[in-house]
Amino acid sequence: MKFRALLNVTVLSAALVVSAASYAAAKADIVDTAVAAGSFNTLVTAVKAADLVDTLKSAGPFTVFAPNDAAFAKVPAADLQALLKDKAALAKVLTYHVVAGKVMAADVVKLTSAKTVQGQELKIEVKDGAVYVDGAKVISTDIETSNGVIHIIDAVVLPE
Repeated sequence: MKFRALLNVTVLSAALVVSAASYAAAKADIVDTAVAAGSFNTLVTAVKAADLVDTLKSAGPFTVFAPNDAAFAKVPAADLQALLKDKAALAKVLTYHVVAGKVMAADVVKLTSAKTVQGQELKIEVKDGAVYVDGAKVISTDIETSNGVIHIIDAVVLPE
């Protein structure tokens, strides 16, 4: 009988730990989620340089088409460094990756465009079973955060 009681307490404790971890993960905002992922170091650096951290930590909701580090690696180093030093241009590029509202993948595939926080439209198309945003392939979807959703793209998209 004591073994059964101990087993029940152990199972209950494990369930509480898993629930607490899930709750904490679900409460991470866009910025904290990007930092924790470890594959958005350049994006996080750019968001900090453009003073957009507070915005992307606000209530939102936002949908971010987030270039990962491999996507930023495709940008010539000199161009990237110049962009990181030009706060206004950097903010324009970064906000071009953000759509107001929480747009899950199931909804994205129904769109042909989406208005960005920057003000211009991102072109969205589905071809050969893949979704493209301004030519950048969406490689992972529906990373939910406390203030929106992140979809990972394989290139940095630039406004006109």
